[in-house]
Amino acid sequence: MPDPRAVPADVPATPAGPETSVAGTSLSRWRRIGPVVALWLLAPWAAECAWGGFTVDDYPLVVAFLGPLYGSAALLIRETARRTGGGWPAIVLLGAAFGMIQAGLVDQSLFNDAFLDDTEFADAAAAARATMVPGLGFSAQNALGYLGGHVVLSICVPIVIVESFVRPSRRAEPWLGRFGLPVAGLLYLLGSLLVFSDDGGRKGFLASPLQLSFAALTALVLTGAALLPRWRRGRRPGEPDEPAAGRAPHPIWAGVVVSGARLAVDLVPNWIGVTIAVAASTVAAVLIVRWSRRTGWGQRHVLAAWGAGLVVAAAGAYLAPSYAAASPAQALVADLTVSLLTLALLGGAFWRLRAERPGSSAPLPGSASAG
Repeated sequence: MPDPRAVPADVPATPAGPETSVAGTSLSRWRRIGPVVALWLLAPWAAECAWGGFTVDDYPLVVAFLGPLYGSAALLIRETARRTGGGWPAIVLLGAAFGMIQAGLVDQSLFNDAFLDDTEFADAAAAARATMVPGLGFSAQNALGYLGGHVVLSICVPIVIVESFVRPSRRAEPWLGRFGLPVAGLLYLLGSLLVFSDDGGRKGFLASPLQLSFAALTALVLTGAALLPRWRRGRRPGEPDEPAAGRAPHPIWAGVVVSGARLAVDLVPNWIGVTIAVAASTVAAVLIVRWSRRTGWGQRHVLAAWGAGLVVAAAGAYLAPSYAAASPAQALVADLTVSLLTLALLGGAFWRLRAERPGSSAPLPGSASAG
């Protein structure tokens, strides 16, 4: 979740490049490109498979087809936030902008009433029409689901998991160089064009000029907000803690709060449900932001908060159908695979962070070396 201390004042806004660590130590080729490849592969899986959208047989095709879209977007968003020093607030806002571009301009599922009619989600889509926004022709419930899903699963979960596996000094560093940045940008544009033009992507639907303008303007506003200088303002040396400062709670509480907010999103398919979802998400965001300013807040807290979104998605996979009809055996194998991968990813990440607990000799997340 948003962490105003993600990039302290004594860390430069543009850290050392991808060739070296902060200390100037040369990195091996794998240490340079490993996190990039991992994030590129993890993003499409988390976005489309972690909640049960596809069977295991479809995983390779999903990653290959949607990797340029989701993987490149996650890399570009992380790179922008780390190079500008915006930290998690910038990542969240850029993730929301990506979600609006994806759902409003690329596949246009936000405005296409019939987008899910040929899938196993046709009934849920019909129920969501109870929250249509007059004049703009989209469901408020779908908007919350699409944007929230993209922020959590498409962008933030992959980033926090991969960053948890790297050294603390690399979490605030850019990972792409002069070659990697344009390649990621080109792949994202090609991936977007592929989805836009594919029969199964936009499905022949074209939003109205008003709808397209609304989506573009919203994405532009979110991007502008992500680049505000305030996210780069760290606490100056010797500056006293805020009056509400204290000890950060155990990371599990960050996960509990975010889990509750995620569960509230699809609680009731009407305007009451939308109100509950907005209220729960607001409360969760306020709590996480306040806790992130306290002593002891670190990478384990950030991982617990965003990881909770992945856990909720993995649990919901047992209840959610895949896009296309699947046999009970295929569905069960897919759901168990999601559970095992979720356990392995989060368990491995927390194990990797075990030496960074307070009192250890390793640098603490949230200190000058943390992202």
